[in-house]
Amino acid sequence: YYKNPDATAETLDADGWLHSGDIGTLDSEGFLSVTDRKKELIVTSGGKNIGPAGLEAQLKQIPMLAQAAVIGDRRNYLSALFVLDPAWIENHAAGLGSEARTLEDSATCPRLRAHLQGELDKANTRWARYEQIRRFAILPEELTVASGQLTPTMKLKRRVIHERYATTIEGIYAAGEGAAER
Repeated sequence: YYKNPDATAETLDADGWLHSGDIGTLDSEGFLSVTDRKKELIVTSGGKNIGPAGLEAQLKQIPMLAQAAVIGDRRNYLSALFVLDPAWIENHAAGLGSEARTLEDSATCPRLRAHLQGELDKANTRWARYEQIRRFAILPEELTVASGQLTPTMKLKRRVIHERYATTIEGIYAAGEGAAER
């Protein structure tokens, strides 16, 4: 850090390695790709370390999803909070026999939930068991900058989301207790 030797000493170790707080991979040519932030790492109760941003990006490839927040720190398994894509609801919900036409309606629609579960089951086949999303909730509203749940660069503010949806998250895990695991 420029003209800040204390901050520099905290960031550089004795061997000269820069500890930026980023997680990444090196390719065969030695190039680094940053894939996540260490402070966002989810550590399950079984000790598995999972970078949620990569999973969330893959989950958002499911056409009906607009937003995804993976949950699971100190938990037995991963779960997620999902926001459906309003345009997808408008164009496809009726074809699934759903009467939902808004995000609020979609949060409680059993037909949309069942369709999403099928899509999630397909996505889960690509990941290790400990990375699979076992339970989820559909949120009735978008995560926004104005609500404080996203940064101006559209990154999730996990602490805020956990606080705002604490009851929903606890409900996801309470519903999973005693239920057969897949």
